[in-house]
Amino acid sequence: MKKLLTLALLLHGAWFCSAQYAFTEIPDSLLKNAKIVKRFDELRVEIKNPGKFVYYRHYIYTILGEAGNNYAHFGSHYDKMTSIDDISGNLYDAFGKKIKSVKKKEITDKAVYDGMSFVTDNRIKEHNFYYNSYPYTIEYEETNTMDGMLSLPGWLPAGEPLVAVQNAKFIVVTPKDYNLRYKQFFYKGDPVITESKSNKIYTWEVKNVTAKTEEVFSPDWDEVATKVLIAPSDFEIEGYKGNMNSWQNFGKFMSALYAGRDVLPPAVKTKVQELTNGLKTDREKINILYKYMQENTHYIGIQLGIGGWQPLSATYVAEKKYGDCKALSNYMYALLKEAGIKSYNALIHAGRYDGDILKDFSSNQFNHVVLVVPGKKDSIWLECTSQTVQPGYMGYFTGNRHAVIIDENSATPVQTPVYTKDKNLRHRKVVAKVDEAGVLQADVNTLSTGLLQDDLHSIVHGLTKEEQHKRLKGLFSLPNYDVPEFSYKEGYYKDVPSVTESFKVVSKDYANITGKRMFIKPNIISTDIQKMAAEEKRVNDILIYTPYVEKDTVILTIPEGYAVEAMPKPVTISNKFGNYTNTYTYKDGSVQMVRIFERNNGRFPASSYDSLVDFYNAMYKADNARMVFVKQGE
Repeated sequence: MKKLLTLALLLHGAWFCSAQYAFTEIPDSLLKNAKIVKRFDELRVEIKNPGKFVYYRHYIYTILGEAGNNYAHFGSHYDKMTSIDDISGNLYDAFGKKIKSVKKKEITDKAVYDGMSFVTDNRIKEHNFYYNSYPYTIEYEETNTMDGMLSLPGWLPAGEPLVAVQNAKFIVVTPKDYNLRYKQFFYKGDPVITESKSNKIYTWEVKNVTAKTEEVFSPDWDEVATKVLIAPSDFEIEGYKGNMNSWQNFGKFMSALYAGRDVLPPAVKTKVQELTNGLKTDREKINILYKYMQENTHYIGIQLGIGGWQPLSATYVAEKKYGDCKALSNYMYALLKEAGIKSYNALIHAGRYDGDILKDFSSNQFNHVVLVVPGKKDSIWLECTSQTVQPGYMGYFTGNRHAVIIDENSATPVQTPVYTKDKNLRHRKVVAKVDEAGVLQADVNTLSTGLLQDDLHSIVHGLTKEEQHKRLKGLFSLPNYDVPEFSYKEGYYKDVPSVTESFKVVSKDYANITGKRMFIKPNIISTDIQKMAAEEKRVNDILIYTPYVEKDTVILTIPEGYAVEAMPKPVTISNKFGNYTNTYTYKDGSVQMVRIFERNNGRFPASSYDSLVDFYNAMYKADNARMVFVKQGE
C-alpha cells in the first residue's frame, strides 16, 4: 500500500511539472496577438553592500511561432566587474515534456563588439536550443555577481508589443538600513515590502498581462508599459565612492573621476595660443579649436572597468590622437580651458528618437558624453566624437533632450538645442520633360536643413560614391529609372547645417500611354507619404517627434500636340497635425505643381487617431494624383 501511495505521489508530481510547462495550460486570453507568453519570469537583485550586488534570473517562456524565436536565445553579458556564477536551462515540447537540458559545453563564450569600441572587456555567454517545432517552451536560470553599483537593473515585464505575461516578479533585497530609490510606471499600488532580521525585501508582481499590438506614431514602448526603475543611494565602484540621492551628489562623484585629467602637453598649449591669438570673440576661438580637435583626433571606444566612466587624460589623447566620447570631450574641455573659455562635460542619453532622461530621478541613465560652453543667451554644444559635424549642432543624436553637466557645485539637467519647424526644411525643385514615348528626363535640386540634413550628412561622409549611387537608384518609386549624375554640397542655412543634393534622373516608363492619351503623375519625386490603416481602438497617445516644412516645385514640359483632358483639383488640408497644400497649373505646354507640407510635432490624445489617418490618407491621395493629356488631331 505504501509503495502504491509513493508511486501515486510521484505520478502527481510529474503531471504537475508537465502541466506547468504545457502549452494547453495557457489561458486563451494570453494567446491573442502574442508571439510568446512569459509563463514565469523572476528577476531578483540582492544588494550586499554599496559596492556589490547579486543578480538572479529565472524565466520560462513559451514560444508560439517563428516570430518569437529571438526570445529562445539566452545571452548573458559580463566584464571585469561582472562574474557569471551559474547558468542552467531546459527545453520542453508543447505538452510540457522535457526534451533537453543545457550542457556546459554548449554554452559559447565570446567577446562583444558593438561596432564602435576598439578596446572592451565586455563578453557574452550564449546558448540556444535551436528548436522549431511550435509551440515549445524554454527555461533558463542564471546567477551573476556585480562588483560596483553605479547602475542597477530595471524591470520591464512585457519588453515589447506582442508579448504576454502570465506571471512576472521583481524582487529587490537590501540591507535593512539601505535607502533603495525606485520609480514605477503603470504599476497599480505599491511594492510589497517585508523585513527580516537584517534585510528589507521589495516585491513587484504582475499577472495575466495580455499582449498589445504595435501602434504607429506611439511613444517608446517603455513609456507605455509597466516598468520599475531602481537606483542606489550610496554606491562604490573600483574604490570611488559616491551618493546618488541628488544630481548634485552624482555630479560630485563624476567630478572626482575627471579630476586632474585636463592637463595638456606644453606643445599643445602653445598650439592653442597660436590658433587663438588675434581672434576677438569666444565663438571664433571655439570654432577654430573644435576644428583643430576634429582634424587631430578620431573616435575609438574604450570600455574597460571604470574606464567606461572615467576619461583618458587630455595628455593621452594629445599623444595618441584618439579617444572615446568621454576622452574627446575632456580633451576639448582642456583646449578651451587653455584659451580661457569655461566649458562643462555633460552626460546624455544619445540616440535617434530616444526618450529623454527622467529629470526627477537622479540615476545613471546615460550612454554618451558631450561638451557645452555656457553663454549669456545661447549655450554652444559640441559633439566631440564627430570629425565632420558643424560646431554647435547636435541633430537627432543628442538634440531636443536633457543632459546633466558634470559640476560638483550645480549638477542639474539642462536642455540641449531644440530644432523647430523653421530650422528643418526640405526645398526641392524639379525641372523635367517627358517625350512622346513616355520617357522622363529631370533635373532635381534639393536643399535640406537642420534635422532633415542629418541622414544626408551621414551619406556624404559615410558612403562611397558607388554606395551613394546605389541608394539613389533604389530610393524613388519611379518605374525603370536611372541616375546618371549626382552631387552633394554642404553649407549653412541660417544657423543650422544644410546639404544640397543635385541629380539627374531618367525614367523610361514614367508616362503611361494608352492610344491617344498620356497619363502622368506630376509629383515625380516626393511620394514618401504612406497610407495609414484605421485601428479598432487606439490605446496609446500619438507622438510625432520631428516638425518640418517640405516645399516642392515641379515644372514638367509635355510633348507638343497634347492638351489637358483631366487635371487634379487644388488640395488644402489643415488640422493640428499640420498643413498641406497642392496646386496645379498648366500653361504653354508645361505643368507646374507646388506642394507644401508643414508637419507639427507634439503629443496628441489617442482619440485623435482617426483625424491623423484622414490627414495622411488625404495627403497620400493628393501626392499620387494623375493628370490625363490627349493627343490633338487624332
